[in-house]
Amino acid sequence: MKKAILATKVGMTQIFDENGLAIPVTVLQAGPCVVTQVKTQENDGYSAVQVGFGDIREKLVNKPKKGLFDKTETPVKRYLQEFRFDNAEDYEVKQEIKADIFAAGDHIDASAISKGKGFQGAIRRHGQSRGPMAHGSKYHRHAGSNGTSSDPSRVFKGKHMPGHMGHVKVTVQNLEVVKVDAENNLLLIKGSVPGPKKSLVTIKESVKTVQ
Repeated sequence: MKKAILATKVGMTQIFDENGLAIPVTVLQAGPCVVTQVKTQENDGYSAVQVGFGDIREKLVNKPKKGLFDKTETPVKRYLQEFRFDNAEDYEVKQEIKADIFAAGDHIDASAISKGKGFQGAIRRHGQSRGPMAHGSKYHRHAGSNGTSSDPSRVFKGKHMPGHMGHVKVTVQNLEVVKVDAENNLLLIKGSVPGPKKSLVTIKESVKTVQ
């Protein structure tokens, strides 16, 4: 991996290409990220670049993080994350990573925590079918049978049942960068990106070959 950045989700809109076709895009505020630490094979056992992103008041940062920022003399940031770049040794502390590391036409993988949907039934959570809706049915949106009775007298693990839905890490692969606004550090990504507005999104170059 050679390119990656942290971003926040602004929202969705549409733009028009040279043929007048509407393209749905997700707008991301990508960076600027500040390099807070460069990890090396000799000192840490692996090569990586630690970056900080998002402004935050100094009083809201805990002491371990505050000590890191003070040691490297970098401004305090809300998020810290490591990227295992192939060329990690080329980065320096206090260096900025901005949206212009990507260009229109690049393909990326976007990771974020999906929207939480609370406790949901099996129909919405797993796409199960409902029962007859007539009054005499008495079976409408229930999950149905859960397992056998006498043998083995238990519910098998992995059974689709009602429960908490959403709020899990989701990665969407091979999304296309439609436009890069380097001046405002904005990335316009074709299609939808997981997570609600203002959520943290990790953008990395695609790991799969696009045909």
